[in-house]
Amino acid sequence: MNADRAAQTIKDAARRIREESARMRETVKTIRQSGAIEELAAAVREAAIAARDTSKEVSMAARELKDRGHIRDTMSAADETTRIARDTAQVVSSMSQEAKEAAPEMTAEIGKGIQSAKEKARAAKKRTTETVSETTEKVKRKLKGEE
Repeated sequence: MNADRAAQTIKDAARRIREESARMRETVKTIRQSGAIEELAAAVREAAIAARDTSKEVSMAARELKDRGHIRDTMSAADETTRIARDTAQVVSSMSQEAKEAAPEMTAEIGKGIQSAKEKARAAKKRTTETVSETTEKVKRKLKGEE
């Protein structure tokens, strides 16, 4: 590249910079005069206020659940359900032993029924425990503000 060509390239670049600068000034002026900047700022402000208010509502709801003892009551109910299921299984086992002694031929059928009852009790216990755990985790996340 020769010196004249380099000088012309620099002059062309300077001209394009001046033209783009003027265009940018006009664009900013038009945007400012149109009120778009103020409208955007107002929209961002409203969104921030809405997020703050929502966060306060979730926090208050979680606090109310805690204060009313819903979490404690749920865990207590789950414990009670587990105890009752265990007691039921013990009663059914005792009934099975008595039936075995009284009517040996029916023992096999009763055993099947007892096994089915035990499986259902275990499944109910598992579902209850999972539900309580999920609910507890959701409440904990709400208390921490994660949801």
